[in-house]
Amino acid sequence: MHLKAGSALLLVMMFGQARATESSHAAASQRVPDSYAQAAKLVDIGHGRHLNLRCSGSGAQTVILEAGAIADSSAWFKVQPRLAAHARVCAYDRAGFGFSSEGPMPRDLDADVSDLHALIQRAGLATPLVMVGHSLGSNIVRQYASRYPADVSAMVLLDPPAQDIGRFAPGWQKDEDALSVQRFAFIQHCEAAAEKHALPSTDPELGHCLGEADPHASAKLNAVNRTLMSKPAYWRTVLSVLRNNVEVFKQSVSKQETHGATPLIVLSAANTYADALPRDRKGLEEARAHTQAQIVATSSRGTLVHVPDSSHEIEIDQPGAVVKAVEQALGMAQRAPK
Repeated sequence: MHLKAGSALLLVMMFGQARATESSHAAASQRVPDSYAQAAKLVDIGHGRHLNLRCSGSGAQTVILEAGAIADSSAWFKVQPRLAAHARVCAYDRAGFGFSSEGPMPRDLDADVSDLHALIQRAGLATPLVMVGHSLGSNIVRQYASRYPADVSAMVLLDPPAQDIGRFAPGWQKDEDALSVQRFAFIQHCEAAAEKHALPSTDPELGHCLGEADPHASAKLNAVNRTLMSKPAYWRTVLSVLRNNVEVFKQSVSKQETHGATPLIVLSAANTYADALPRDRKGLEEARAHTQAQIVATSSRGTLVHVPDSSHEIEIDQPGAVVKAVEQALGMAQRAPK
């Protein structure tokens, strides 16, 4: 579900003022393929649930792509085709998003890691994998690597979000706490409308739930996305994910987190906080730099790479930088001691 061209109001309600800059990068010359208008392979992960898996390419190594908080496999529409020339590469829709079944609540990191492990096993993906995670996806990848280290040969993390922000930008955190009340009320309003089959709607207020059509997607794909976002399961999942995010990102990176000598590349975007209030930007940048430095330090083979001319959505703005980092990680994984 390609959310970047959705309503600016929805982005602000979801992520707060400091991340609203992402909407300014929605325009992209490359169109989202219509292949995302249908499921690829629905993998049975047990208990009557299925996750939608999209794989392409071939090679001795497999790369798995983990999208950000409320995104699905379409977030990788620029990156996956390029990577498929070098390796087997798979993206998937997490529970409750895209074409995947809804999962048990809460939708927290433990739930996502458990689902990913079941998917890897049931789909027969060759391990160890190079794991690529964007934003919240970087937290999922890190937790997966901590729990199943033998499954992971390398990690590439796209702009891991700042954690423990209140220590660096207390004013921003105070505003964010207040905004969360409005955000969750808005999501619950959309969920209630979905329960009543009132989405999509011509009502101006309910119209904000689905946002605007993506000008870089076809009418067919936009119609499918609106249908998927009109389901109560989607809104229940969004609400649970974002509530859990409040707890995840208020914490600092654990001092116990370690990934040994696993190759780890962190890509840091230049313009993540371009639209933040001047009062907040310095603190937000410091919080993110501190978080990313801590993450890099969890591996003896950790590297930080700065990506210019990019919003938080590096996979959209600078897909070539992502491909280059994954190619480097593939090479490092091949050279890793057995």
